[in-house]
Amino acid sequence: MTTHDKSSLHGLYAITDSLLCPSENLQNQVREALLGGARIIQYRDKKGDHPKRLSDVSALLQLCREYNALLIVNDDVKLARQSGADGVHLGKDDPSMAIARDELGEKAIIGISCYNRLELARQAAATGADYIAFGRFFASTIKPEAVQADLELLTDANKELELPLVAIGGITPENGAPLIAAGADMLAVIHGIFGQSDIQAASRRLCRLFEPEEKIL
Repeated sequence: MTTHDKSSLHGLYAITDSLLCPSENLQNQVREALLGGARIIQYRDKKGDHPKRLSDVSALLQLCREYNALLIVNDDVKLARQSGADGVHLGKDDPSMAIARDELGEKAIIGISCYNRLELARQAAATGADYIAFGRFFASTIKPEAVQADLELLTDANKELELPLVAIGGITPENGAPLIAAGADMLAVIHGIFGQSDIQAASRRLCRLFEPEEKIL
């Protein structure tokens, strides 16, 4: 693991998808997202075999180093450790926070999905998570069955917890600004980036949401 300042957990968080980002296009697509301003990349592929996934992550790690971005692996603690990625993102059916921390060490970034439940976020914070993810906030093409979260959850979590907060689920340049205003430090986007014909332009539009209002006008 490479040491990173966890204050870098801010901005556009681009999540790959095995259907939208097949291996033969993955590096080029992620490069376009990084050129558009993405600060964090999450590798998410639940179907590929381990050697293929390790090859993917190793290539993406080199790209992220080139653009001074972070690389997070979805779910797979072993893959994160073997590849040297910056950390792992865990959901309710994944290894525990304690197992991940023991495997990856104190310097690894470990994010936890807390869906629409502030209580889960409190537990994650207490066990040493580095960031909390809430959502879905809007209709999602990737996870249409995901539970619904609301802006009040972000507001309450922002007041109570000191951890960076991620919002995910159907986020676009048109609906992302209220999430940031409510307390989201990062916007996690899949289809809104990798499902677009111009990935770099889509990323740039999303990144503009983080700029001061006077710069947007």
